[in-house]
Amino acid sequence: MARGVYIHIPFCHQICNYCDFNKVFFKNQPVDEYIEAVGKEIEMAVRKTPEQFQNIETIYLGGGTPTALSADQIARLLHHINTLLPTKQLVEFSSEANPDELSVDKLEAMIHGGVNRLSMGVQSFDQKLLEKIGRTHSNEHVFETIRQAKKVGFDNISIDLMYGLPGQSMEQWEDTLEKALELNLPHYSAYSLIVEPKTIFYIQYAKGKLSLPTEDLEADMYDLLMRRMEEKEKKQYEISNFAIDGHISTHNKIYWDNDEYAGFGAGAHGYLLGNRYSNHGPIKKYIETIKISEQPILHKHEVTFEEKCEEQMFLGLRKNEGVLFKEFETKLGISMKELYEKQITAFVKDGLIVEDEKGIKLSRKGRFVGNEIFQQFLIGE
Repeated sequence: MARGVYIHIPFCHQICNYCDFNKVFFKNQPVDEYIEAVGKEIEMAVRKTPEQFQNIETIYLGGGTPTALSADQIARLLHHINTLLPTKQLVEFSSEANPDELSVDKLEAMIHGGVNRLSMGVQSFDQKLLEKIGRTHSNEHVFETIRQAKKVGFDNISIDLMYGLPGQSMEQWEDTLEKALELNLPHYSAYSLIVEPKTIFYIQYAKGKLSLPTEDLEADMYDLLMRRMEEKEKKQYEISNFAIDGHISTHNKIYWDNDEYAGFGAGAHGYLLGNRYSNHGPIKKYIETIKISEQPILHKHEVTFEEKCEEQMFLGLRKNEGVLFKEFETKLGISMKELYEKQITAFVKDGLIVEDEKGIKLSRKGRFVGNEIFQQFLIGE
């Protein structure tokens, strides 16, 4: 049964140099037709398996950039969502946003449509770095948009930051953290740059034209991030996420809990009835499939028992609370210690994992090498 719903809006006014998500330039796209297609996809899914959507807790509008839409388009999208899904019971209704696109009328359309959390892509407070990664906003956009959002009624605002950027120094990262924390927001996310295939940065990297910080410098940046957040009482609850009490990202926690969620829109991914699936990415193909009243699923994969065990481990270990013995056995019918005793013993000995009577979690030292640890819990390895 779905705990959450993800809805993909693939339109952008500017393509960032690091982004590998399914996205297209906004101009000359069938945006209005796409909004209607998303509404129809939701309607078909709810009609087919209504029980799957009875207890949803969260909805997340991602992209692309949902705020690339006009205020009227946002309002129409939210009307479809509120008409077709049980939104009155939600604990969280999030939307991603760009600081230079959030006008007052868009903010009002969102809050009137039930959105109660904004996740803004800020990435850096250094203007030269912003230009280097393909961002178009300024610091003034960030400050003014947050001010307007609070005035309209948003009190749950998060910003995304990035480190390990091309040419980024420790001084630049420290300055970004200082400016971010001066905003005193309830939630912060911070991610290290990963150079993904099919991105502008990947092309530059392949040509030897992308100067990245060393691994040691990136580790120092992560260490500074954790220290600064702790100093400002923003509790780390996941490898890349920090919040005050009551403001963790409920939707993202669904992913880390390895629970089921529905995905709607072009290129969206979902996990329902034990199957992971992804939709057609090209907008034209997505809309054409919806027009003939077919679900736009491109790939579907039934998750095996071994994959469920692996996912429970490497997703759960991202959380500061870690993976609980009782929860693992309840979900999977097998003891975590029985399945992974060798790995757990070795990592505890090396000081990378902490074990207590409830379960296991990464130590502070372990957070720096999380990916290497996760890989050891793959059963086929």
